[in-house]
Amino acid sequence: MFIEERLEALQPLLEQFFEHPSHETLGTIIQEFPIPEMSSMWHTLPVKEQRTLFLSFSLHQRVELLEHLTIEDQLSLIKSLPIANVQALISLIEPEDLVDIFQVLPDEVRSQLWDSLDEKSKKEMIFLLRFDHDDAAGIMTPRYLAVRKTITVKQCLRFVRNNASDLRTLYYVYIVDEFRRIVGVLSLRNLLIYETNMPDTSLSELMETKVISVQEDTDQEEVVQIMERYTLLYIPVIDKLNRILGIVTIHEALHVLRLEQTEDVYKMGAMEGSAEKYLTSNVWNLVLKRIPWLILLLLAGTLTTNLLSAFQPLMESAIFLIWFLPVITQTGGNISTQSSTLLIRGIARNEVSFANISQVFRKESKVAIILAFLLSVVIMLRGMYFPPGLSFQQAVAISAALFFVSIFSALIGALSPLIIARFRLDPTVMTGPLMGTIIDLVGMSLYFSIASLIHSVILV
Repeated sequence: MFIEERLEALQPLLEQFFEHPSHETLGTIIQEFPIPEMSSMWHTLPVKEQRTLFLSFSLHQRVELLEHLTIEDQLSLIKSLPIANVQALISLIEPEDLVDIFQVLPDEVRSQLWDSLDEKSKKEMIFLLRFDHDDAAGIMTPRYLAVRKTITVKQCLRFVRNNASDLRTLYYVYIVDEFRRIVGVLSLRNLLIYETNMPDTSLSELMETKVISVQEDTDQEEVVQIMERYTLLYIPVIDKLNRILGIVTIHEALHVLRLEQTEDVYKMGAMEGSAEKYLTSNVWNLVLKRIPWLILLLLAGTLTTNLLSAFQPLMESAIFLIWFLPVITQTGGNISTQSSTLLIRGIARNEVSFANISQVFRKESKVAIILAFLLSVVIMLRGMYFPPGLSFQQAVAISAALFFVSIFSALIGALSPLIIARFRLDPTVMTGPLMGTIIDLVGMSLYFSIASLIHSVILV
């Protein structure tokens, strides 16, 4: 609510500013608003107003704003700016962000900007472009501090002070051997303490040797999970020989986390594509996100007509089964969604894996039996004492069918994500519409099969 109230207060100020862009007082007030708040309403502004507002900021504010915008918004803004303004910006943008921007720029703009880069920035970008953008090395920054383990605390701090201006943030100094293999780490806090007490002590005597790191080809989602598990602000990225290549910052990790969560939500809703803002999305992009899965689910769903056709004689002699069919399929879908959600969350947090499948099966079986029993009792009483007022035998048939459908749904919802993850596929595709379609098909088969068996035994 606090941020929403601030944005509401910002809106009339912006309207006045766009009417009088040279008004110094208005410009000063607007510049005092935090950049993250500005970025959250950026896509609501026309391109002309975006450019006017952007150019009113200081150079460092412009860089910060660019880093908070989506790639689409960055590209739109850069295209609207004079090339001289863009050239002034790129020298201050972090190399891992600059690589992303360069990859979506038109060729002529990219060529002009490339020529304006200094040699250090060009080498950093060429280095980063070697790696897959979804891997640890693809989201790392090559700007970090590494020193030899043989130097003293005093020498290390002198090196830090001489190079701090090249870094956006500084919390850790990594210690390497003569082959740049990472052998230890020290926090800046500890270095400052040691400067007072033991300035001439070698870093090899003081460093923490247990360094949490990731391989260059570690998936970006796994990098975020490791940083969360060990509560890290940064994590070094190493190659196969244990040589440090760069570091992944918490800023980049949070960006990856947002993207991964958005993509997971898309998959749970049976959609494809990358994360982008809804209001700025192209209509055809939205159609293409949805239509492939909708066609697949439509064709899969038509199999229910075959099932209904196969059980037509049963339905003609026991019409009440049709009345409760939506309830049975909906309940099965709800149960499977609950189970799969719990397991997918457990997989994402590394709390459970395929190795635990027998434990999951036993636990979920117990839960499923209890849930199935309670639900079957509820549906039986509901069917008997409320419209349409089933007979005891009819209510038993519905209740028994729901009992077995519920057990099946709970087990398939719990075990499917583990099996899918075992083959290194994304278990989120097993939730939402896809899981619902599978549960509908199998659930209806169980429902009519069990009802048919009971019908032949006890129904008159």
